[in-house]
Amino acid sequence: MSDEVLLPLLLSVKVAGWATAITLVTGVLVAWWVARRPFRGREVFDALMTLPMVMPPTVLGYYLIVLVGRRGWFGGWLHDHLGVTLMFTWQGAVIAASVVAFPLVYKAARAAFEEVPRQTENAARVLGASEWKVFYRVSLPLAWRSILAGAMLAFARALGEFGATLMVAGSIPGKTQTLSIAVYEAVQAGEDGVANFLVIVTSVVCVLVLVGSGRLLRLRHAA
Repeated sequence: MSDEVLLPLLLSVKVAGWATAITLVTGVLVAWWVARRPFRGREVFDALMTLPMVMPPTVLGYYLIVLVGRRGWFGGWLHDHLGVTLMFTWQGAVIAASVVAFPLVYKAARAAFEEVPRQTENAARVLGASEWKVFYRVSLPLAWRSILAGAMLAFARALGEFGATLMVAGSIPGKTQTLSIAVYEAVQAGEDGVANFLVIVTSVVCVLVLVGSGRLLRLRHAA
């Protein structure tokens, strides 16, 4: 396997893996808080959390540039105080993929937590369990299959992210050129063989993820 295929593949797996880990932690915690803490404006907050799923990638990429760019309020602070630059790095690609994939974990986790019986959680509280223990000993074990299915979908989405990643991380071979960007570059360069192979690899991975997440959901409903 040549470097023009192997490097984008390895980079995409690394970016998607980190993005999935980030969204798994943040998505589950935010979903549990929203599902268990009614507050005014919850539906608006839910819409904001889901917005990356429907927002055009270029618009999302622009928001990320405003946020993490060298002149952005967060990116500027990182550059001025820590000397860290996120633009045109693989870490920037992770941020873009995380934002895009976040709604998939968040929606799956929230739906799962809302189906956990309140009586079971209340019984744990009566027995003296703290909120944190109720979360990881009661709620999370009952919701893990749906959460894992959402995480698998998030991995597939992060693996195929293109628009926001291109705007934030660019297309630097071996550094920020992920699978989807490599396909675009190969098509532009007329390298149909490389493009076809990359498309096949991406498609196979996505099919395997979808099949796996579907089986997890069936196991959850059968349980």
